[in-house]
Amino acid sequence: MESEQMNEFRPLILVAEDDDSNFKLIKAIIGKKCDIEWAKNGQEMVELFQQHQERTKAMLMDIKMPEMNGYEATSEIRKSSADIPIIAVTAYAFTEDEKRILENGFNGYLSKPIKAQTLLQKIKEFLN
Repeated sequence: MESEQMNEFRPLILVAEDDDSNFKLIKAIIGKKCDIEWAKNGQEMVELFQQHQERTKAMLMDIKMPEMNGYEATSEIRKSSADIPIIAVTAYAFTEDEKRILENGFNGYLSKPIKAQTLLQKIKEFLN
C-alpha cells in the first residue's frame, strides 16, 4: 500500500481565486488527485509560481481579482515560462471574452459557475 502511494502522481495545481467559496469548490473537485496552492490575487499567484515553478503542472486563474488581475498575472508568468498551462476560470462568459483570454497568454478557458466534470476534463487535457 505504501509503495502505491509513493508512486502516485500528484500534480501541483496553482489556483488564483479571490472568492473563498469558489476556491473551496475547486479544491473539492480536484483536491483528491492534485496538490493545490491557493493565491487570493494575481500578485500572490506570481509569487507562488516563482516559489514552485519546477513542480507546478498547471494553473487555474481567475480574471477579476484585487491587486493584480488575471491578465496581468499571466503576463508576468509568461516572462519566465511560456510552457505552463494557464486556464482562465471566470464569470466572463461571452465569446469575445473567451477570444480575449486566449489572445492574452492563456491556454484554456472555463466559465463560471464551475462544473466538476468540465473542470476535471480541462485539467486532464493539459496534464496529458
